[in-house]
Amino acid sequence: MTFALTGTNLLTFLITGLSLGGIYALSALGLVVVYRATGILNFAQGAVGELGAMLLTEEFIGKDRPEWLGYIAALAVSVGLSLVYGWFFAPKLAHREPVVKALGTLGFALMLLGFCGWRWPARIKSLSLPTDDTTFKIGQVTVTLTRVIIVALAVAVTLGITVFLNQTRVGLQMRSLANDRELSSMLGVRVRRAEAVAWFIAGLLGGITGLLFAAAVQLSAPALTFLVIPAIAAAIVGQLRSLTWTLAGGIIIGVVEGELTNFRDISPYKGLTQLVVATAVILWLQRKRVFVMAASGAG
Repeated sequence: MTFALTGTNLLTFLITGLSLGGIYALSALGLVVVYRATGILNFAQGAVGELGAMLLTEEFIGKDRPEWLGYIAALAVSVGLSLVYGWFFAPKLAHREPVVKALGTLGFALMLLGFCGWRWPARIKSLSLPTDDTTFKIGQVTVTLTRVIIVALAVAVTLGITVFLNQTRVGLQMRSLANDRELSSMLGVRVRRAEAVAWFIAGLLGGITGLLFAAAVQLSAPALTFLVIPAIAAAIVGQLRSLTWTLAGGIIIGVVEGELTNFRDISPYKGLTQLVVATAVILWLQRKRVFVMAASGAG
C-alpha cells in the first residue's frame, strides 16, 4: 500500500478532518432536531444551504452589492426555504410512512438542485470567508481561523441546542412531539409552532454549513446537496436522538476521512467512511441490544 505518512501530514489531515467533521456535525444536528420534532428525515438539509451559498457567490461577491448583505441573504434564504417546507408541506406528511416522509424531502432537495443548475450553470467556483485571512501555526502546519471556528461552533451549537431542548418551554414541547404528536396536541402543545422552530433551526444550520463547506471544501451545488449523506451517517451514530453522539459521529467521520488521505491507494474511497462508520454503529447497537435481551432472558 502506498502512503505518505509523516508527522506533518498526520497533523495537516487531522486539522482538515476536524473541520470537515465539524461541518458534518452541524448539518447532522439540524437533521436530528427536525427528526425529533416531526419524525421526518430531512434529505433537503444540504440543499437549502446550497442555494444560500450559491446566491452569495453568484449574486453578491464580485458584484456591485454589499458583501455583508449577501451573507444575510444567504442565511435568510436557507431559513426561509426550510420554514416554507416545514409549514406548508411537512404537516401533510405527518401521518404517512417514514419512507414517504423521506421521499418528500428528497424531492424538495432535487428541486433545489435543479433550480441551481438552471439559474447558475455549473463551473468551478470558490468562496473565501473573511476569517480565512487570519492564520496561525501549529508546528509546521498553517491553520486558518475558519477551521477553528467550525469546530468551536459545532461544540457550541450542540451545547446550545441541548440546553434549549431541556430548559425552555418550546424545547420541551419539541421533545414531547417526538414521543406522541397527537397526545401533545391534546395537552395543549402548539404543534405547528414547535415544528416551525425545529425547521427554523435546521434551516439556519443548513445555511451556515453551506457557507462553511463551500469555503473549507468545495463550492458545488451537487456536493452541497449531498452533504446530507455524511450528515445522516453522523445522525445515525447519535441514533437520531443524542446530540452529543451526533457531534462525536461527525467528528469521527471527518477525521477518518482526513487521515485516509495519507494512504494513496485507498484515499479515492474515503467517501465510503460515512457508510462504514454508520454500519459499524448499527451493528454494535444491535449486538448490544441482543446481549441485553439475552441477559434479561437469563435473569
